[in-house]
Amino acid sequence: MPSVSRILAKHLSKWGVTHVFGIPGKPITPLILEMDNEGITFVLSKHEEGAGLEAAGYALARGGLGAAIGTAGPGGINMLTAAGQALYTGVPVLFVTGSPPIGEIGKVLGQDSTMFGTDLVKMFEPVTKFSARIDRGGLLRPYLEHAIEQAMTGVRGPVHLCIPLDVLSEQIDDFDLDFPDHYPTTEASNLDHVASLLAEAKQPLLLLGAAMHAQDAYQEIEAFAVKWSIPVVTTPGGKGVFRSNHPLHLGPYGLGGNALAEAYLNEGVDLLIVAGSQLSDLEIPGINAANYPKHVIHFDYEARFIGKSLPVPTTPVLGNIRSNLRSLLKFADVRTAPRQIPDVIEYEPSHDDSPYLYGKQVMEILREELPADTLMYGDAGSHSFYAIKYYDILEPGTFYFEEVYATMGRGIGYAVGAKFGVPDRTVVCLTGDGCMFMNGTEVSTSVNYDAPVIFLIANNESIDMVDKGMARHLGRAVGTTYKVPLNGAKFGEALGARGYRCTTGEELTHAVRDALQSNETCVIDIIMDPKEIPPTMKRG
Repeated sequence: MPSVSRILAKHLSKWGVTHVFGIPGKPITPLILEMDNEGITFVLSKHEEGAGLEAAGYALARGGLGAAIGTAGPGGINMLTAAGQALYTGVPVLFVTGSPPIGEIGKVLGQDSTMFGTDLVKMFEPVTKFSARIDRGGLLRPYLEHAIEQAMTGVRGPVHLCIPLDVLSEQIDDFDLDFPDHYPTTEASNLDHVASLLAEAKQPLLLLGAAMHAQDAYQEIEAFAVKWSIPVVTTPGGKGVFRSNHPLHLGPYGLGGNALAEAYLNEGVDLLIVAGSQLSDLEIPGINAANYPKHVIHFDYEARFIGKSLPVPTTPVLGNIRSNLRSLLKFADVRTAPRQIPDVIEYEPSHDDSPYLYGKQVMEILREELPADTLMYGDAGSHSFYAIKYYDILEPGTFYFEEVYATMGRGIGYAVGAKFGVPDRTVVCLTGDGCMFMNGTEVSTSVNYDAPVIFLIANNESIDMVDKGMARHLGRAVGTTYKVPLNGAKFGEALGARGYRCTTGEELTHAVRDALQSNETCVIDIIMDPKEIPPTMKRG
């Protein structure tokens, strides 16, 4: 009879998982060996958090399941942040953690993962859709089946199984589980009413959030906007959902938003259509009593946060967003007049006297030099908000950012994992020096496995977004700058990557061109103006 490890490895292979990310430890070695027997590449990450982020990036890029393995105790604990990030990004990741033999439970054991030590099952519960320990081999089938169903259906997300060493080696009857690779096509019961509201709207606005990425609803949302002639704005996390050059696209709104999006909303919106967003404080800081929309249509899978942020009449559209959009497109054709778009000129401060690179300049160079289908993963920080405001999206689904959970350094792991998932695509990580200090050693993972990612470090010698926000709102900043700043180029070189240090636009252009041609892991250190105020000051 096969072992638990062998059956689990067989299913990962059957479900299309080609790479699993983690760091070895005795309690999980049987599983690593069985995965190797199945032809699955075990990727040695540099930290368990990085492994979990890489698994999520892999899953997001492929549109399937990701998997990460951590050893007992602290190895599993190190993955908690990555699990939380996957939960808020709606990415299906199977986290497998080890534990000393269950037969020894109750004794003092090194790195114990049970209730007598660090109870990993309880720790993972708030940051996953399902968390359980398999105490005997006979539980593998029901627990694995439930875990994979939770990961892949509804709002997708991470799940966790803790499997002790002796259980991994236990022999059990073989079985086969099918992969639940379908989205439920649940539809709201009020679509006819929603269609009438859309047809009657005089000044509607469509607000798109990050969940549209997880839904892969790019075609549906563009067709929806065109049918009802609705201007579109994107939240920070919704960046990349809609083409920047589409005639209906007004640009970004919220932190990193532009003047045109603000002006349209300030002129009075009678119907705000929200899709893929739960309206966090980073997404609607400019909406207040003076410019509240008269009515809101809110697409979401569940009603938990609908009506919580804006005190106006709200019509929920519950269920699978993509399915509901498709169904609405089947309604009779409507004729809507073109919407009145305000004529607004964006004020931009002068940087002529600055010896440094600045946000808009950097984003324009990157857009000019990077291929249109480049996958860019924005990290948590002011650098990504420059991209949200100034980096044009030429193809939907090529920029990813999440602003609610906002793990610093997550873009590094996501980009590395994505390159394993789609090796033929150009993959770029837009990060900052603060983020690079946190998870930057995963550059070594990119190097060691010949999975070349271009890492762009917006280096302003500080935790910039906090630094500027603290100074603006509290009068001064404390603990936000580095006495000895990061030398990103040398850091990258120390990990085996090609390093570049750029202080001018010409140097950045050359570095990006050289990195694209090299087909190697590259770290481009972009020396930014430390005094530039990022477009993040709307949030109090």
